[in-house]
Amino acid sequence: MGSGYLTSPLLLVLNTVIDLYLFLVILRFMLQMLRADFYNPISQFILRATTPPLKPLRRIIPGVGGQDMASLVLALLILLAKYYILRGLGQPVTDIANVLAPIGSASFLSLLIIALADLLATFINIFLFAIIIQVILSWVNPGNHNPAIGLIDSVSNPVMRPIRKFIPPLGGIDLSPLFATLFLMVVKMLLVPPIVMLANQL
Repeated sequence: MGSGYLTSPLLLVLNTVIDLYLFLVILRFMLQMLRADFYNPISQFILRATTPPLKPLRRIIPGVGGQDMASLVLALLILLAKYYILRGLGQPVTDIANVLAPIGSASFLSLLIIALADLLATFINIFLFAIIIQVILSWVNPGNHNPAIGLIDSVSNPVMRPIRKFIPPLGGIDLSPLFATLFLMVVKMLLVPPIVMLANQL
């Protein structure tokens, strides 16, 4: 068995754990930005899970316009740590929105720009996941309300609301989730690759 026998599952575990925690940190920032219900049980879980590393950061990173900038800085630090860990394990590239970003010999500035692209892709993915989950729940659990649905509505509404103004339900069928999903996917395809290419040129 080669050295990759243990490296591959280790990479899988590391990527999964780091990405899940990154997801929580960004979701915390989004929930505050969108003024979601922080008394929601799921919101409380996100707060408890992400508060410990944010406490020291908040002492040196003030909020801007009422937004928790420490959460964004923490997200960038998590991504940079992830890249250095992957580099240490001999992983030369990382996948960001189906774009391979070289991290094996990238400078710190290049890694920072790659992290910004990764951060943007994660923001868009959270909106996408919220819309998709909202659609699924509307099929399997219509009319019911629970903490998860309230949180998903808070995240998806900023995208869905303006689209619904232009695309009302047709014959009782709401097509706005389809167009919102397409819009977000196109935005991700247009914005993320140029940022990664910029990092490659540095």
